[in-house]
Amino acid sequence: MNYAECLDYLKTAAGRGSHLGLERISELCTLLGEPQDKVKVIHIAGTNGKGSFSAMLSHILRAAGYRTGSFSSPALTGVTDSFRIDCREISRETFAKTMTAVVPVCESMEDKPTEFEVLTAAAYQLFCDEKCDIAIAECGMGGDTDSTNVVKSPVLSVITNVALDHMSFLGSTIPEIAAHKAGIIKSGRPVLYGGGAEAQNIITSAAQRMGAPLTVTDHSRLSGAETGLFGTAFTFDGFGRLSTPLTGSYQLRNAANVLTAVEILRGEGLDIPESVVKSGLAETKWHGRFELMHTEPTVIFDGAHNPDGIAQAAESIKSCLGGGKLTMLIGVMADKDYALYPEMLGQYIDRVFTVKPDNPRALDSEKLAEIFANRGIPAKAFPDLAEGVKSAYEYAAAKKLPLLALGSLYMYKEFSESLDNIKKGRH
Repeated sequence: MNYAECLDYLKTAAGRGSHLGLERISELCTLLGEPQDKVKVIHIAGTNGKGSFSAMLSHILRAAGYRTGSFSSPALTGVTDSFRIDCREISRETFAKTMTAVVPVCESMEDKPTEFEVLTAAAYQLFCDEKCDIAIAECGMGGDTDSTNVVKSPVLSVITNVALDHMSFLGSTIPEIAAHKAGIIKSGRPVLYGGGAEAQNIITSAAQRMGAPLTVTDHSRLSGAETGLFGTAFTFDGFGRLSTPLTGSYQLRNAANVLTAVEILRGEGLDIPESVVKSGLAETKWHGRFELMHTEPTVIFDGAHNPDGIAQAAESIKSCLGGGKLTMLIGVMADKDYALYPEMLGQYIDRVFTVKPDNPRALDSEKLAEIFANRGIPAKAFPDLAEGVKSAYEYAAAKKLPLLALGSLYMYKEFSESLDNIKKGRH
């Protein structure tokens, strides 16, 4: 198969919908020879923070000399963006080679796998083919029935945090959602929890049932935090002074989780010296998380897409932008609690430009604008995302205000392309 044929096949698989459960992915991995159990895997669940956690830890492990794989979702720029070897996106040729091995097996199955199941199997196959020493796999949604959860004995299971999201699938309360995420905990294998107290009892009980040693991140070990548009610096007890180019106040919590994970991995026999922890964090790259994309005017993209993420974005507006007024461009999925966003963000918004991301689940831009306008926030809707970006950019430049693009990561690619066209004078 070539790359175009792979994309066509994924469209076919996407037409099968999304069905939670491990029956199809288990059969598929069995037919492939259980690739998920031939590599040391760090398995990550959590409402927010999975991508940043994975990026930081991957860079640290690579700096320590380990050949490192990672699988994340959603892809920001193209399907290959979900797969990394030694922190670099794989090539289309590598993706096509992996899919060529996986697709015939998918087609041999009576109950054929969904798109995400195909991609998950491809990730585990890729890690084997590339002879990874260790790989990081992120859950797409939830934990217990997520297709990544076919790993029988992970080197470490991580639950970054638990907040309200995907409630139609996972439940309407923190304990209900926590129970799903706790489903990645495996018998006798270490687990790290980095979130708040409301879910901790559920995580603790699940770990006790599975005989899994639990570590809870002690965020009080953080001190001396400095956050800004060009990076984050802090002190973490036991590691000294550290810095990362990742921005957003929430990266402090993500970094604390990563450093706690490093301590656990050392206990599992991995050689991760303090020097590579510092260099790995300092070299970490990750897109779409309070990412500075342009100056004059300041343009930032943040993939906050649920109430917890929006609250953290508001915190970052205060810590990184001084809490003043800004121009906002926002597009969200229709299944999110978007009615809460005007109240959470309104004090910072001079004007909001609403758009509709390119996704079947996206909310209509007119409806989103109405939500803000009803709260007295000037809002203008754009059915075309590129036009919305152009208008928001021009308004921000004229008013000398920062532009914050917020919401679904599904609009990152088109937003980036639109911004590049503006900077090159092609708008």
